[in-house]
Amino acid sequence: MGVVVPFEEGRTDPEASLDDLVGLVAGGMERVNATILSRTGSDVAMIPEVANHLIASGGKRLRPILTLACADLAGYGLGQEGAADGAVKLAAAVEFMHTATLLHDDVVDESDMRRGRVAARIKWGNEASVLVGDFLLGQAFRMMVEVGSLRALDILSCAATVIAEGEVMQLTAAKNTETSEDEYLAVIRGKTAELFAAACEVGPVLAERPRPEQAACRSYGMNLGIAFQLIDDVLDYGGTSAALGKNVGDDFREGKITLPIVLAFRRGTDEERAFWRRTLEREDLDEGDLEQALAILRRHRALDDTIERARHYGAMARDALALFPNGPMKSALLQAVDFCIARAH
Repeated sequence: MGVVVPFEEGRTDPEASLDDLVGLVAGGMERVNATILSRTGSDVAMIPEVANHLIASGGKRLRPILTLACADLAGYGLGQEGAADGAVKLAAAVEFMHTATLLHDDVVDESDMRRGRVAARIKWGNEASVLVGDFLLGQAFRMMVEVGSLRALDILSCAATVIAEGEVMQLTAAKNTETSEDEYLAVIRGKTAELFAAACEVGPVLAERPRPEQAACRSYGMNLGIAFQLIDDVLDYGGTSAALGKNVGDDFREGKITLPIVLAFRRGTDEERAFWRRTLEREDLDEGDLEQALAILRRHRALDDTIERARHYGAMARDALALFPNGPMKSALLQAVDFCIARAH
């Protein structure tokens, strides 16, 4: 069952796409993809099988694209022979970190699908998924060391720690219908937005740009990451399996507390709160419960207001780039914000 979420005129561009951004970094991404393929090689046959099952499944590669884009925005590689190698390796490392977290997440969440395909844990088992995720993290850190920037290594290693903290925070909040909005935002800052932030920050660091420029790119990534996750939360209740890469309603069936639920629970009646406790806390699901959940979410504008929150963080992402001069890359990065939010249209 779908839900049409109206957009206000002029607030975002429903035709926004990543095409300009993808085109501008296409050459670098060819090298990133080649690096990814070479670094998944192993004498242990199962490792490349499991890794490539997910890596080759059609993800947008948004995080490594942002790494290359922000490096270019900061002028990294211009007039520096071989300098772009560092950005390529860090972009591949970012993608490996992301892939590792997906492998681990599917085990924790007991997910059956990922990016429209059977999850690796279903095909090879939980143990293989976790261990291949660990292998990819190891490869990511090897590439970080090879780049030779202690500051970039610090940023990405700190991100790995924060992501793990975010995952544990999500576990503690799981099925807790009284989770507050601030608590939920802290979870997604850690588990989702931190990697966006780190991916965007390392390019200006490699370029040895002034700290305000490094901080601006980090702010862009952090706020874009929050907006991206909030739209994912909405899509779980009104998107398509193709857009999500998983079944619509999976968050509901898995008892995940996301921002639409937080808002609806807070605004709801005693009877509605009893419904959320039964379905999410006790996982006592009946036929038609997803449709009833959608009705409650609509009644309290929980989906609309989650999109409004996403627009707010999107505006902060756009503002963060204000100190950079106008140009094709800045324009493409701004359009990426519109794309992330317009996915809910």
